Amino acid sequence: MTPRKTAARESIVAGRTALGIELGSTRIKASLTDDAGVTLATGSSTWENQLVDGLWTYSLTAVHEGLQAAYADLVTAVAEQYGERPSTYGAIGVSAMMHGYLAFDGDDELLVPFRTWRNTNTGPAAATLSEAFGLNIPLRWSVAHFYQAVLDHETHVPQTRALTTLAGYVHRLLTGQHVLGVGDASGMFPIDSATGGYDAALLEKFDALAAAQGYQGELAALLPTVLPAGAEAGSLTAEGAALLDPSGQLRPGILLCPPEGDAGTGMVATNSVRPRTGNVSAGTSIFAMIVLEGPLAGTHHEIDLVTTPDGHPVAMVHCNNGSSELGAWVGLFSEFAVALGHKPDSDAVFQAVLGGALEAGPDADGLLAYNLLSGEPIAGVDEGRPLFVRTPGSRLSLAGFGRAQLYGVFATLSLGMRVLTAEGVTVDTMFAHGGLFRTGGIAQRVLASAVGSPVAVGEGAGEGGSWGIAILAAYAAAVRDGSAAGRTLGTWLDEVVFAGAQAQVVQPDAEGVAGYAAFLERWHAGLAVEKAAISSVS
Repeated sequence: MTPRKTAARESIVAGRTALGIELGSTRIKASLTDDAGVTLATGSSTWENQLVDGLWTYSLTAVHEGLQAAYADLVTAVAEQYGERPSTYGAIGVSAMMHGYLAFDGDDELLVPFRTWRNTNTGPAAATLSEAFGLNIPLRWSVAHFYQAVLDHETHVPQTRALTTLAGYVHRLLTGQHVLGVGDASGMFPIDSATGGYDAALLEKFDALAAAQGYQGELAALLPTVLPAGAEAGSLTAEGAALLDPSGQLRPGILLCPPEGDAGTGMVATNSVRPRTGNVSAGTSIFAMIVLEGPLAGTHHEIDLVTTPDGHPVAMVHCNNGSSELGAWVGLFSEFAVALGHKPDSDAVFQAVLGGALEAGPDADGLLAYNLLSGEPIAGVDEGRPLFVRTPGSRLSLAGFGRAQLYGVFATLSLGMRVLTAEGVTVDTMFAHGGLFRTGGIAQRVLASAVGSPVAVGEGAGEGGSWGIAILAAYAAAVRDGSAAGRTLGTWLDEVVFAGAQAQVVQPDAEGVAGYAAFLERWHAGLAVEKAAISSVS
């Protein structure tokens, strides 16, 4: 065993580690790091949402089983690499897809199936709340889901005693605590940056609106307690340990940091928690987060106002549709390869599809790709119909196809980023993370053209949110033991986690920016085709 592995093994045995678990749209991933953020092992499991009665959901059984499978996979990886099966950690963190709707009664029983961020049935509620609050309340926010249930006079509303997100739910399973990190909480209800908690004036407005619809209750009594990064958010109970590790080897009593959303963990994973920093996270959904220097001048339906895990205001451009359609095409090409007698792994097929993308014309040779599997408010569509469109005179090639698909991944994001540019928001460098950016810098270059800013990809770009929440867990442990005394989250990240970290930075070039702008103009005009498909193809 090498000296590095020996040191890692000693950290694992002593519990000088942090465990991060993130529940993403298609994968639940667990990351184990040392107390300085170095990844020691990972594990994962896969799952998929279901469309039930017209609403996107995951069953709680799938949540429990997926957690156990991802954790077991991690423990197996640790045993294989270091010859130890961990029984304790320095701290644990849980993250998940933000927003959505989990409503519980007084006995902690789920009242209606989990409604994910992907649902777009909350239009009336979001419009009413946005007007009443004087700021944008997106369709996917938890408060929009709850107020829509109030408007629809759903029978479960009077029985509701607690509302939370997916991360908050899992954290409560492990600790018994009804809390949320401020970043995740900011996707449930607006945060007052002066107090670090929910905006009291807006809570009163909500209660008045709900009372007018017959709801007799206070929203504040249902929402989780808000905690900043570094706070202690409870400890692993015996029941929580048994849920996560049915083998019984995991010991209770471990510190947990505040549960966070995938936006917050993305900011941490890319060290984008200071003003004028930003990041793009690409997965099933895609979103950009820009830490603001000051308030925006206006209210825009394309922009959410959320916070970093330590409470700084953030402008968020969130798109429901990311790289899933590209992944579906890669799956098709994989089937084709198998039919020819080959068995390539998915990364190899991604490389084959995207490898020549930059050889195509900067406008993708006139090809258009729409990645819209579900509704996309920024693009003005309520449903999705994935499309690949070309004119008879366009040149069809694998390079052009790959470039058009990548352009399509970033198209809706670009529409939102244009709004921030018009507001005068400046970002020095955009940091990108997610598996899409593992493929030879190709997606990185396309993103630079799409947003017109330098794009950096660090060494941990493929690790994603499970690593980010492990880092937040390590920070909470460092605050508790005093090693982070007097250091903000940003300072601690700079000095401990990212000191000496390497990142590849790509500058946007004039030809690429112009080519992408031409594509985006055609893509935006072609949304009429998308809308026609929605109306005519059920």
